[in-house]
Amino acid sequence: MKERWLTVAADAQAKRQERFRIWREAEHVPFSSPAAIAVYQEKVDMLVDALSLEKKPKRIPVCPSPGFYPVQYGGISFRDAHYDNAKLAVVWEKYYDEFQPDTYNTPGNLVSGKILDLLDYRLYKWAGAGIGNDKSFQYIEKEYMKADEYQDFIDDPTGYMLSVYFPRIAGNLAPLAALPLIPAQLEIPMISAGVRPFGTPEFSGLLQKLTEAGQEVNDWFKAQTGVNLKIMGKGYPTLYGGFSKAPLDAIGDSMRGTVGVMMDIYKRPDLLLEACERMVPFMIKIGVASTRASGNPLVFMPLHKGADSFMSQAQFDKFYWPSFRKVLIGLINDGCVPLLFAEGSYNKRLEAIRDLPKGSVIWWFDQTDMIKAKETLGDVACIMGNVPLSLMCTGTPESVTGYCRNLIDKVGRDGGYIMSTGAGFEDVKADNVRAMISFCKEYGA
Repeated sequence: MKERWLTVAADAQAKRQERFRIWREAEHVPFSSPAAIAVYQEKVDMLVDALSLEKKPKRIPVCPSPGFYPVQYGGISFRDAHYDNAKLAVVWEKYYDEFQPDTYNTPGNLVSGKILDLLDYRLYKWAGAGIGNDKSFQYIEKEYMKADEYQDFIDDPTGYMLSVYFPRIAGNLAPLAALPLIPAQLEIPMISAGVRPFGTPEFSGLLQKLTEAGQEVNDWFKAQTGVNLKIMGKGYPTLYGGFSKAPLDAIGDSMRGTVGVMMDIYKRPDLLLEACERMVPFMIKIGVASTRASGNPLVFMPLHKGADSFMSQAQFDKFYWPSFRKVLIGLINDGCVPLLFAEGSYNKRLEAIRDLPKGSVIWWFDQTDMIKAKETLGDVACIMGNVPLSLMCTGTPESVTGYCRNLIDKVGRDGGYIMSTGAGFEDVKADNVRAMISFCKEYGA
């Protein structure tokens, strides 16, 4: 089988420039005024200049990640956020009107609880369904793919997800377990057995639930689109427009679980590596498709199992980086810009992750040494971060601006840097958020 996604395609840069044009022009956004258009485009230009490493931006972009803080700041419960689209829209707009960062993070992760209820979704618990009304959702980690099922996934990823994985993570999708082996439905002898499951009462109930869930998604999506376009129309480009994951994270986070995948490194390394390779095209396709739909070429990728504390450098080099790098090259070849959220510390990974084309990605660091990151990556990649959440929660405006001043002086003055928090925040002090944004806009000019 021919190896793919090892080198950058000849037309990658042309595709990227076209994507930047679409992002900048934002023809789908109903801007509130000509001034809002100008502000929006100036912000996009600053981001493009920062990430491309071709010239110093007009000023350092200031893009703290608000996480779910707009819910708290707006005074509604997380249950309201999941079950009342109108209330969620009001508080999200309130946050941007009052704090005025440079970019917009949508409330897309606050999926309608009605959708999740209709699916009997079990991968998470959320306010109103398993946890308190004032708590953000929590992931329920289990081995949703068993160790002896690797080969089934490798042989037929789509079939495995439909007939095994989905019934495990959503109770009302249980009838999917009766689906036939779809690639074998080739000729007339297979037709009757292949179609039979669709005539059962269980499957009729499934289709009804999916129809109701789909209608609820349409209502939720309409509400999301409304608030997104309204806020963007005031001059706020979204920070990113797509989503994807590193293959080992996709398997380790949601299928095998942390304990399972770490044991697999030792007990079944070849199967794990093969499964990661099978994930590569899917992770590329979801990133490309989501950015095309949004008009923003940045692909957000939260990185979990590759952190310093999860595995050795040798394990990172063997199990994490090769398939992950292929996903990155695949995205870059379509004109996308991966925004890589390196959760935890990546101090031990800095040399390894240099191996990417210049100005092709953004590394958003959480607990990584930013000075070391700038010294190691500054000539090949834009870096972003990393005001600590602990400081935003317990510090003073003076301590926050002091930390930001040091970041700007040490890693931001020459470009290739985006100011942000180390992660999305909750339970922070409003005065600290204001101080960070207002100070950095002035001092980072």
